[in-house]
Amino acid sequence: MQKTAFRAAVAAIAFTAFAAPAAFAKGVDAPVTEAQLAEHIRILAGDAFEGRAPGTEGEDRTIAYIVGEWAKAGLEAVPGSATPWLQPVPLVESEAVSGSARLRVHGRDFALEDDGIILTGRDPAVTLKDVPAVFVGYGIDGAGKVATDVKGKLAIMLFDNPPYGDKPPRYRERRRMLAEAGAAAVLVVATDAVPWAQLRGALAGKTVRPAEEASQGPAISGFLSLEASDALFARAGQDGGALREAAKAPDYRGVALPVTADFAATSTVRPFASNNVIAKLPGAKPDGKAVLFLGHWDHLGICRPEGAADRICNGAVDNASGIAVLIEVAKRLASGPRPDRDIYFLATTAEEKGLLGAAYFADHPVVPLGDITVALNIDTIAISPRGTPVATIGRGRPAYDAMVRDVATKLGRRIDTDGEADAFVQRQDGWALGAKDVPALMVGGSFSDMGLLEAFLGSDYHGPGDNFTEKVPLGGAAEDADLHVALGRAFADTKRWAGTAEK
Repeated sequence: MQKTAFRAAVAAIAFTAFAAPAAFAKGVDAPVTEAQLAEHIRILAGDAFEGRAPGTEGEDRTIAYIVGEWAKAGLEAVPGSATPWLQPVPLVESEAVSGSARLRVHGRDFALEDDGIILTGRDPAVTLKDVPAVFVGYGIDGAGKVATDVKGKLAIMLFDNPPYGDKPPRYRERRRMLAEAGAAAVLVVATDAVPWAQLRGALAGKTVRPAEEASQGPAISGFLSLEASDALFARAGQDGGALREAAKAPDYRGVALPVTADFAATSTVRPFASNNVIAKLPGAKPDGKAVLFLGHWDHLGICRPEGAADRICNGAVDNASGIAVLIEVAKRLASGPRPDRDIYFLATTAEEKGLLGAAYFADHPVVPLGDITVALNIDTIAISPRGTPVATIGRGRPAYDAMVRDVATKLGRRIDTDGEADAFVQRQDGWALGAKDVPALMVGGSFSDMGLLEAFLGSDYHGPGDNFTEKVPLGGAAEDADLHVALGRAFADTKRWAGTAEK
């Protein structure tokens, strides 16, 4: 469908939905049922949506469904958003046609395992010869500057955010900074923050980058597994663990390696625009502060080659379940007493490609970021049964932690305080907002029971098996949906929450 026609169709769907009576209204905050969530997940994770990949007809169907449901709930398009309801996110997809990396240590060839490197070129065809390598740690120093001479070199950089500096930038921004400093190539070491197998699966032979980054990035970029990088460092006479430890110092200047590299990459390059979906529930007594709910609508799309028994990664749990909760939370908040503050709902694109939609919103906010008193992210929520304790990703702000504890306790929920969920803080959309100093939380039971979560991550996650069936546990998701309704009301209550708190 042509984009102009698609946007017109979205507007028409919204108008029709908004004009229709809200048949769902059941009084003040009726509990969210498993059946209600199941209906949304069944549709969004159906084969007709083709796995909800950005830039496909599956995206068009997904957006039309979300807009229709939010309009029926009584939400409004955000003034100033491009084509009501939508925020276009310019992206560039590169798919490797061929690529090779030849590394030499002390002038002798070093064989890198094929599954230890992911390589992409910025342009359709790139060739680099005899590029000297330097390990740059996190890429920047404590002052936020590139402190290593990288001009014309291969910069090997750690994925994790540096443990120093004020609001340290994510790896994508640090990679761009290295390119601006003259790096010919940047390889990012995928540390434990993102497991290697999941990173390879998410990229699936294609790399999607923000259009701005794609034009300003290094000629060659890619990832090294932790094992591959350690093997390379060892051959170069360095200890990988010691290098990573040394890099934690804010005055780290990097280490030149006795390594040179030849790179060749050919790619197909496709610029396209995907969309965030943004809606507003106007408050009854707006005071300049707002609550933001968000969750990503995208998944991996058609993820298996022709001839495979099941080619579609439908993403039922990740994250059709989160969008289902966003829809039902919107219905409750709009149909009951109107909250004091404005409440915004954001369905992001390209989370699976590196939190790109959330990062774009953070860089180009439709809502001033300083107005957002809290952002509540909802992702992979259909994991646990009813009665699971509440974990919080992004905890550590006393006033916010106290509010979550108070709201959950009044609903009869217990609080999980073991901190296991903290490991996922960089792997969800709230991280992109938190980097801009927006208080961002992910609250619920699915990140409380690590056994259940790890069982999902080790089986159906990011594969064709993440389909909707009656076996998907929705009791905990329904309970967490009710929790989010209560959190939305609490944070939007001008008497209960002042709108500012120590961050």
